[in-house]
Amino acid sequence: MFFALIIAWIVFTILLKIIKTTVINALIIAGVVFLLQVGYGITLRDILNFLVQLPQQFSQSGK
Repeated sequence: MFFALIIAWIVFTILLKIIKTTVINALIIAGVVFLLQVGYGITLRDILNFLVQLPQQFSQSGK
């Protein structure tokens, strides 16, 4: 019983760290996107289009 509680506590702690990191990263990304929209008028669609075209640009530059 005691061993199971220790394992459960370790798993719970790891999950909390993962959730905390995920939330922090999501807030950072949201902040960057917001600043790009406000400061430069770049929309989320522009960012997504750039990210989709990025692998194509790398493959073309390697030729």
